[in-house]
Amino acid sequence: MSSTDNVTLRQLRYFVAAAETGRFSMAATRAHVSQSAITNAVLMLEQELGVRLFERRPHGVALTADGQRFYHRTRGILDSLADCLREQHLPALQLAGTLRVGASYTLLGYFLPPLLARFRDQYPDVEIDLADMHREAIEEEVASGRLDVGVVILSNLPERERFGHHVLVRSRRQLWMAADHPLLGKDNAALSDIAAYPYIQVTVDESEASTLRYWAARGVQPHIAFRTSSMEALRGLIAHGFGVSILSDMVYRHWSLEGKKIETRPILDVVPDMEVGLIWHRDRPLAQPGEAFRQFLIRTSGG
Repeated sequence: MSSTDNVTLRQLRYFVAAAETGRFSMAATRAHVSQSAITNAVLMLEQELGVRLFERRPHGVALTADGQRFYHRTRGILDSLADCLREQHLPALQLAGTLRVGASYTLLGYFLPPLLARFRDQYPDVEIDLADMHREAIEEEVASGRLDVGVVILSNLPERERFGHHVLVRSRRQLWMAADHPLLGKDNAALSDIAAYPYIQVTVDESEASTLRYWAARGVQPHIAFRTSSMEALRGLIAHGFGVSILSDMVYRHWSLEGKKIETRPILDVVPDMEVGLIWHRDRPLAQPGEAFRQFLIRTSGG
């Protein structure tokens, strides 16, 4: 009997819940089971696979490199299964036409592609016209009707009520640092602690403006040593010890391109989540492809 015969869908769901929450207790709440059920499922998976999926920490867990690879595969399996089951309860719809979507750098790189692929599988006759745009341009194009929907960082929109809108994902922001950084000794670093070290600021998608808002709310300023529009450059600088940063879990990867480890820790001060969502024209009905895409994203995000 192969080891895969002993792996259940329930174990995979519990593993994904732990991976996405970073705490077995929070995963248990999300899955409506006891914490021991999550712990046992993860232990059994690790035994069956012969690898460690998580690093245990005093206040949570973090995926290992093997765990990260397994998470992405498992997430895809569960998403595909959900799509198959959902299709059995939906009326067949031979939808054709053009879907016009605008999205910004971060969401094109870290959020949207797998969802677009799943949408294309369900509606193969819909042509997807995808535009890479900054937020202001997306708002302008949606307002003018040249885009059906925009996928944006909603927490950056100063007047989201101008549009129909929906939050799809709230992504926690955490402290990123090198594997030997002094702040690893703190379970929760305050912004005042972080301010003592060089800060690496990513500049895409209005990240600097959103960063400075929550720093200013605490009356503290980061010591910005580097600014970069490249996430890979930022990872490399952090992993090699040139500074720290605060970024969302959505864009987190455990390793730099050179294979050096990047660690994360929760932040003691209240730092707002990054909200990812949809906008569409508030007063104009969407064409069928746009409406199908809007409903698909809301449904798949659990919103």
